[in-house]
Amino acid sequence: MSSSLSHPPAHLPPAVALQLSQQAPVTLRSTPSAISSYSFSTLWSAAETPELWTEYENLMLSCLRTGDEQSAGVCLERLTERFGAENERLMALRGLFQEAIAKDDATLKQVLEEYETILTKDPSNMPVSKRRIALLKTLGKTTEAITALNEFVDSSPTDAEAWAELADLYVTQGMYPQAIFALEEVLLITPYAWNIHARLGEVLFMAGSSGDSSADKYLAEALRRFCRSIELCDDYLRGYYGLKLTTNKLLTSLPQASRQSKSDSGLPIPDIKTVERLNETATAKLSEIVRRSVSGESGWEGYENAEVIAAKALLDSGAAKNIR
Repeated sequence: MSSSLSHPPAHLPPAVALQLSQQAPVTLRSTPSAISSYSFSTLWSAAETPELWTEYENLMLSCLRTGDEQSAGVCLERLTERFGAENERLMALRGLFQEAIAKDDATLKQVLEEYETILTKDPSNMPVSKRRIALLKTLGKTTEAITALNEFVDSSPTDAEAWAELADLYVTQGMYPQAIFALEEVLLITPYAWNIHARLGEVLFMAGSSGDSSADKYLAEALRRFCRSIELCDDYLRGYYGLKLTTNKLLTSLPQASRQSKSDSGLPIPDIKTVERLNETATAKLSEIVRRSVSGESGWEGYENAEVIAAKALLDSGAAKNIR
């Protein structure tokens, strides 16, 4: 199978996922439909590997992503034949397949009921619990999804993905303090995740821009989180973008006196000279990323096009203000 199938399909560019899906019929014909430990045929065939079944799962997800339900169904059948219908992961994959082929909300609600039936029998089925939460979110039942996620992290407090999802749901409801707490829990589990430091900086920036009385504290902490993000990953565009936004906000919206005071957390808010230097650093790095990414320089191709466009727009808006 293609080496791209070794990676989760959610991390693959749409063009790669589409290519894998288009090749799925050929791929499925060239791979075994079943492998038995007691079959004489295994004496002359390649040994079964864990990677084979990971690739089947990823191929199924890529096919669902691009609408090839037939090939996805074949992958699901082969996985079920190998691991059995009662396998927890297969239960979740089967539910995901049913969600993908559902034609309306009524069908999705039936899938939700199936999830709840499974969880009634086995509340510890984590894959199905996650699918149920995702489906609640899809159906617009945000409050129920938040409740379910809180119950999930109570039973599995080291699940960083669940805490991050809970934070995103809180943000959609404007519940920034709760979102900040959830992201801090993620960082307790993955302290060197620069993307999470940047995400926490974004939520802190939103909280500081919402008219809250603790705006100074939120913006100062957002500044620190973005700095930590780019300290961990020197070329992280979102980190520099957030740093540029936050320093712009501190330089234009807050009175100088507040910068020289202390936030509620006891940490000093950076002085104006420090903020200006950080703003210049962010501007220079964003300019370099945009220039090199747009010109297609080797080693600078990995940035999302939408992020590069947003960075250029931010830089252009700052240049326009300086001209005026």
